[in-house]
Amino acid sequence: MTELLAPAKINLALVVGPTRSDGRHEVATVLQRISLADRIRLEPADELAVTGFAGDTLVRRALEALADAAGVEPAWHVEIDKQIPVAAGLGGGSSDAAAALRLANWTLRHPRDDRALRALAAGLGADVPFFLTVGPQLGEGDGTELRSLDLPQDYWIVLLLPHGEEKASTGAVYEGFGGAEGFAERRADLLRGLALGELALLPPNDLASSPLAPELRARGAFRADVSGAGPAVYGLFAEQGEALAANAALGDRGKVWIAVPGW
Repeated sequence: MTELLAPAKINLALVVGPTRSDGRHEVATVLQRISLADRIRLEPADELAVTGFAGDTLVRRALEALADAAGVEPAWHVEIDKQIPVAAGLGGGSSDAAAALRLANWTLRHPRDDRALRALAAGLGADVPFFLTVGPQLGEGDGTELRSLDLPQDYWIVLLLPHGEEKASTGAVYEGFGGAEGFAERRADLLRGLALGELALLPPNDLASSPLAPELRARGAFRADVSGAGPAVYGLFAEQGEALAANAALGDRGKVWIAVPGW
């Protein structure tokens, strides 16, 4: 059995534009892995089985798609050790699928190359190709057009999942988005912040907001926002002590983690 960590991500910015001809929205987003992670284990088996997380559908779909592309039977057993909260805007399902794709691809007699694997991943969901890359990325188009970024990595992350908050599906959140006007200007603001290397200058999340973000800023975060379609909220802190203090102060507001930028 082989295994990989499947890290969560946060959206350091998410600017949303008009609906595309394929039904997805035009976006510009900054994607950053963090140290909170699931663990994915895989071994060859007589048939496809996914255990450890009863709610999985994406890992199964990913492996069925890989088997179909490779002309083989989907004969793997995958075990998911789930640590990333589900439906929180942290990309856990997409990361699990990407890790399973890597592991299963390594078992093939003729593994798919990186380009083919990313093309397959793009058909599964906008975030899945990101988890097949290394380092922070700018995602554009429908989110699958990726470009590596050289961004600061020397900060601490307070991640908070508020008690009692649930969101509709990500698709439903996007479907209800009505703020596409001004997309070009907000995208330009995002690119300007990236050019300066100043995460604090990136525009706020277009899809979701939270009153916890200003609370995190008041406690020393140089940037705080909702990740993806939410409801998870993050704060970035230059000093570990401030991050630990914010973690302690907000612990009664939800599930809280301290994390660092990931690989």
